[in-house]
Amino acid sequence: MKFTISQLAKVGLLATAAFLYDNFKSLFSILKAKLELYFRPQLPQSLTDKFGKWAVITGGSDGIGKGYAKELARRGINVVIISHMKEELIATAKEIENLYGTEAKWIVADFSKGKEVYQHIKHELRDIPVGILVNNVGCASYPDELGNRSEDFLWSIINVNVGAVTVMSRLIIPQMKKHGKGAIVNIASGFELMPTPLMAVYGATKRYVRSLSLAMERELSEYNITVQCVTPVLVVTKIVQFSDFLSQSYFFGTSVEAYTRSLVLTLGKTQETTGYWTHAIIYFIGKLTPEWLRIRIIHAIARYIKKGYMKNRIEKKSYRQINIQSYSVFFALIIDIQYLYIKRIIKYP
Repeated sequence: MKFTISQLAKVGLLATAAFLYDNFKSLFSILKAKLELYFRPQLPQSLTDKFGKWAVITGGSDGIGKGYAKELARRGINVVIISHMKEELIATAKEIENLYGTEAKWIVADFSKGKEVYQHIKHELRDIPVGILVNNVGCASYPDELGNRSEDFLWSIINVNVGAVTVMSRLIIPQMKKHGKGAIVNIASGFELMPTPLMAVYGATKRYVRSLSLAMERELSEYNITVQCVTPVLVVTKIVQFSDFLSQSYFFGTSVEAYTRSLVLTLGKTQETTGYWTHAIIYFIGKLTPEWLRIRIIHAIARYIKKGYMKNRIEKKSYRQINIQSYSVFFALIIDIQYLYIKRIIKYP
């Protein structure tokens, strides 16, 4: 059977429509959720009605995790925040209770330790009917080659970025099935879009989170359990202070408050989201770029960030290890690629 020009055009049109839908659905869901606040102020169900009165947020003492916990509390949901930083947990829990009048519990757990922490978490959550689980905790470090990483660091990043999202989901799913409702939010990263030289393990773990999330969504939909994968681009928090460049990404970056407020609006409305409208546009532009070029650009940017980090270390600036939710500089610079040429960061052979 021979294809005519007309038939090929129809196939091309369908392929284009499918591509646009797949890549713009996040933006549409975000805009729809925002517009509903004005055109449908009295929505039929609150988050508590839809999912339950309690939420668990890993990595909830800082950054996106803290912002998400506060946003849920603002909507009347009690929260349990989990982190390895006890003082920050206590302060965050008190802040939430004082601001919103909801209950805020905390659990100290270092996910980098692996299997040993989950029995303690399970015990602490035994009497709490968890309706929302936010798998937010993440771990990374400054860019460097895989061969230069210590084994301890590699196990830490695998335990935190892969182990936590997997085991915490397994821990909570049975009770969600029993209650016949629930939501699991898995925070991935824009880094899942391509292999990331000098951040190889981090990027691979975030790709894992996306794959796991989409599979879980299919498995759990029949039990009325929502699974959402979140792929932020750049959220500006104090944890990116190791890089002056990242810290100053004011145009492309988003504040935690603005980001989490937008992100929570999408809960229960889409299985994948970037969380914020500018992130959706940047993500779309990134996907239009050939993968070989994405890899080349992110490698050059990672080298640039590593150079800045090492310079800061030489100048004896103090930086703690990065415990992050998600960030990506690739998307910011791919749009402003002229800046890269001017600074001669990218050099083609």
